[in-house]
Amino acid sequence: MIIAIDGPAASGKGTVARALAARFGLPHLDTGLLYRAVGFAALTRGLDLEDAAALAALAAGLDLAAFDPEALKSGPVGEAASRVAALPQVRAALLKLQRDFAARPGGAVLDGRDIGTVIAPQAEVKIFVTASPEARAARRYRELSQRGEAVSETSVLEDIRRRDARDSGRASAPLVKALDAVELDNTALSAAESVARALEIVAARIAPPASGME
Repeated sequence: MIIAIDGPAASGKGTVARALAARFGLPHLDTGLLYRAVGFAALTRGLDLEDAAALAALAAGLDLAAFDPEALKSGPVGEAASRVAALPQVRAALLKLQRDFAARPGGAVLDGRDIGTVIAPQAEVKIFVTASPEARAARRYRELSQRGEAVSETSVLEDIRRRDARDSGRASAPLVKALDAVELDNTALSAAESVARALEIVAARIAPPASGME
């Protein structure tokens, strides 16, 4: 079973994806970390975030295991990730890795921006996790503040809106809800409630069809 979880930044899709992977015993890939790793490496090496050829070469040789996941969660890395993810050459360089992960025997859970539309359009379950920009900004602000980053909630909201516009407006694999995806708006839900709703969606999608017999 392939479960595709898509949604904008700070929507809680990673929390949902990790919970579903644990519940069903499936491997999980946060595809956003791939782009964050490329962004982090580019910033570290002083590469131009508009240099598509150099960034694609960086992505082609990416070893995600070489990166500290915590280092990839900072605000500047998130912004860099959004910028490099808009480059078709970078997305193409990472495409096979993601599709190979989705094709693992037994299935997998992947979360990102284009899982249900590009990476695994054949997924049995597709969920589009979203929330209002204000709710997502508040969540991201708490996360960054707890990590000691000096940010304001206003600046985080502005960043969220910029990333939404960039992710939705890019020419290559834009953020969009797949036609057969179920939307999960968790603006007013806790993390536990969001996961519970996702489990209901999966159960409904994988339930055997009714036989029509008494």
